[in-house]
Amino acid sequence: MDLLRPPVLNRGDLVRLVSPASFPDTVGLEHCIKAIESWGFRCDTGDHVLDRFGYMAGRDAERLEDLNNAFRNPDVRAVIATRGGAGAYRIADDLDFAAVRADPKPLVGFSDITSLHLALFDQCRLGGIHGCLFGHTVQSSVKHLLTSTDPITLTRDAQAVSASVHFPGIAQGRIVGGNLQQVANSVGVRFPSMGGAILFLEYHRSGLGTIDRYLTQLIRSGALDGIVGVALGSFESARNHIDRGWTAVDVLNDRLRDLNIPVLGGLYAGHDLTDRNGETDQCALPLGSVATLDADAQTLTVGSIMR
Repeated sequence: MDLLRPPVLNRGDLVRLVSPASFPDTVGLEHCIKAIESWGFRCDTGDHVLDRFGYMAGRDAERLEDLNNAFRNPDVRAVIATRGGAGAYRIADDLDFAAVRADPKPLVGFSDITSLHLALFDQCRLGGIHGCLFGHTVQSSVKHLLTSTDPITLTRDAQAVSASVHFPGIAQGRIVGGNLQQVANSVGVRFPSMGGAILFLEYHRSGLGTIDRYLTQLIRSGALDGIVGVALGSFESARNHIDRGWTAVDVLNDRLRDLNIPVLGGLYAGHDLTDRNGETDQCALPLGSVATLDADAQTLTVGSIMR
């Protein structure tokens, strides 16, 4: 099916901040507002953006209300999650998909927000933006992806943990995925068909056995049947972790080798990445659009999700 493409944003358009998962602090919220307004957009927030219920930004009904109100409001032209954390998976399957189809608009977020990206792609074929607003590169790339129909290219960083995972070849297909834990936990719930797709994965925890379990679940469940390539972002949290002689690279190589498809690691996307000054950063990545993965040239080029 064709991708459901929202129109590009123009100066003066309204962007809404919501908290579908955990809650931000006021400093983080103000940071996001300042970034959006610096692009020439207007910015408002959901009613429950700073609410607290355990580790989540309010109860499920409240977080869902904010998200659905953003999708239903014709003045809102993009929706940005204040942060990830936990809880988006509890509301992902109750989104107002009819409202999304009637007036598509991009959702920006990553980590726990992966559950929402998967649900929106599965139910509506709506593309999303894997990223946040914390870092110079990620801010620039999010703005580019919201305001342009030009593709974006990520190049392998040879120093990255996942850069050592490489299986040659070229693949083209829609790129689907996000945080490994959320992707694996979505199997049987909101997992789209992966036939002809490129799987993007990044991770935020250090346990090698956990990485192994999630990858094994994806493979053995049949969820990855028909994928044509794998793109690996950050696995930096496992950089110094060794478990009985194995590293994250050993686990990734062992699990992905038998797929017999091109695999490109070392992409500057995901958790635990920094810029040259040591500040938190990454590059935003469109999800749902057609991508070309060239493991030999060490590039991933992804088309726009906008029109």
